[in-house]
Amino acid sequence: MTKVVTRALNGLSSISNSEGIFSIVAMDQRNTLKKMFTAVGVTATDEDMFTAKIAVASALSKAASGILLDPTWGVPAVNENDVLPTTCGLLVAAENPDRGNFNGEPRPTKMIGQDAAWVKSQGGQAVKVLVSMHPGRPMKAGEPDLTSETVELVRAIVADCKAQGIPSVIENLIYALPNAEPLTDEQKENLIVESAILLNETKPDLLKLEFPMSERGCKRLADSLTVPWAVLSAGVAFDQFKKVITISCDAGGASGFIAGRSIWKEAIGMNKADQEKFLNSTAIARLEELNATVVGRAVPWQKAIK
Repeated sequence: MTKVVTRALNGLSSISNSEGIFSIVAMDQRNTLKKMFTAVGVTATDEDMFTAKIAVASALSKAASGILLDPTWGVPAVNENDVLPTTCGLLVAAENPDRGNFNGEPRPTKMIGQDAAWVKSQGGQAVKVLVSMHPGRPMKAGEPDLTSETVELVRAIVADCKAQGIPSVIENLIYALPNAEPLTDEQKENLIVESAILLNETKPDLLKLEFPMSERGCKRLADSLTVPWAVLSAGVAFDQFKKVITISCDAGGASGFIAGRSIWKEAIGMNKADQEKFLNSTAIARLEELNATVVGRAVPWQKAIK
């Protein structure tokens, strides 16, 4: 039987530091984590997945304002092993891992049963939901409007979270259309900004966004958003992500970061001793360096609300 853990709910303060800044470690990967194991010659078992989640949470939660975990392995792992300090809030990934499909494009689908009340029952202090958008996508007569469907799904999720008194964190990933040329940097910027503006209208508590490619893209976000946003790492190299955070905060008014693989990815596939050494030296040092980077730069979430 899964251990039941109750954690205090205090809005976004539950997942930010005392200055109102987000320093959140992401370890909600499921299929991606399995692929990371495969890449180092390991066919991941449930035990491998549990162990990886516990190792990262145990080492990094002490320097994080929050940790984002999946309900399959991550949440049970930290609840059963009681590894999170009270200074580290728990965000639960509540999206459907099956992103849906319409002619090769992701179509929004709700994960039945994984609503705000359910996240609270897992000891979660924030609901994170991932969506994918391509505003302006061509649409033939009779076809579904995937962008509108996504916005309405998010609107319902945000309302459910407000009714339950738990923060909503909405993550968006843009995508290229099927059989189309790869997106240019300008197209990526436009899609990231336009998606963020549409999602901003649903008034989530926090947006988790891709880096909009440039200082110009960040300024567009700063001029358009009325809710706080945090930049995600997308698995880029650590030094690159540090630059991303700097630009996102300085030009875009970001309130912090939600980072995963950029901090801990090399730990996957290591033996226990090497993994523990890496996480408690290199990975924790990276997280602390990111924490130092946002000091004086990131906009406290309270001031980001307009």
